[in-house]
Amino acid sequence: MVTLNDVAKKANVSKMTVSRVINHPEQVTDELKKLVYEAMQDLNYRPNAAAKALANNRTQIIKLLILEEMDTTEPYYMFLLTGIANELDKSAYSLQLLTHKNIQIGDSDGYIVCGMRKQDEELVKSLKKPTVIYGKNDIGYDYVDSNNESSMERATEYAIRDGYEKIVYIGIDVDEPFALSREKGYAKVMEKYGREKCLYRLENRSRYSARFIRDNWADFPKNTLFLCASDRLGMGVIREIKEKGYDIPNDYGVIGHDGVFLDQIAYPHLTTLKQSTAEMGAACARMVLKKVKENGKPQGSELFETELKLGGTTRNQVKQSSLS
Repeated sequence: MVTLNDVAKKANVSKMTVSRVINHPEQVTDELKKLVYEAMQDLNYRPNAAAKALANNRTQIIKLLILEEMDTTEPYYMFLLTGIANELDKSAYSLQLLTHKNIQIGDSDGYIVCGMRKQDEELVKSLKKPTVIYGKNDIGYDYVDSNNESSMERATEYAIRDGYEKIVYIGIDVDEPFALSREKGYAKVMEKYGREKCLYRLENRSRYSARFIRDNWADFPKNTLFLCASDRLGMGVIREIKEKGYDIPNDYGVIGHDGVFLDQIAYPHLTTLKQSTAEMGAACARMVLKKVKENGKPQGSELFETELKLGGTTRNQVKQSSLS
């Protein structure tokens, strides 16, 4: 079995240096860390998590608390979990998945919280360990999120330059920062161009957006684009427009938001704003580990830009570089 001494010899450093890289990487230069990590990889050496936990007086466990109902038909959380788990693994940390029903089971060094809504704020405030929120929040907690406002700004700009006369925003009917930020991005660009805002809020289900199109069809002339706060809402819009026998993207356009899976199974493929879900998961892991090492010191926020991923639901006459 490969030992710490073997790694030290391979990296041509002391055993103490290897131990410090494993247990206190913040105290070691990047050059030394690279040498030791490469030696560990070459020798297939994995640190003993139990020994590391004992040395640091920590559990080597981060809890991921999911407070919303997960949809098993979409791989959104799989991308997020993969990003978190891979990043934690670099520091020999384990990931424990929790719901609000078993939040107090077992100990941990910190929490990553997903799907928090206003009714969950007191529960989150009751957590006694360093905590990072996946998603912007109003309670002053460190967080990682997409830049939702600039995301919808980019999409609205694109829709205008792609030649659509009327741009209808279909938002998600929740009073939460992510939803309000997306609406704000749309409104800002519409005001910039002197366009009339046309904004609706629906429950985030495709059947509701399909029904909305059906019930209000007379309000939407040809050359209207529907800018949707989720791919799921976009799917319902596409379905109903096709039912009515109109052409997408020439008669009507649709842009969604998320870009995880539904955009690929839509026909035509949905133009969407793709989130960096795995990368944001990794950022959550890095942030909470840094917070643990710094005894709960605030870390602030980190925002990720989305990618406008062009599909068959817009005419795509605009070069994306002109939007930057």
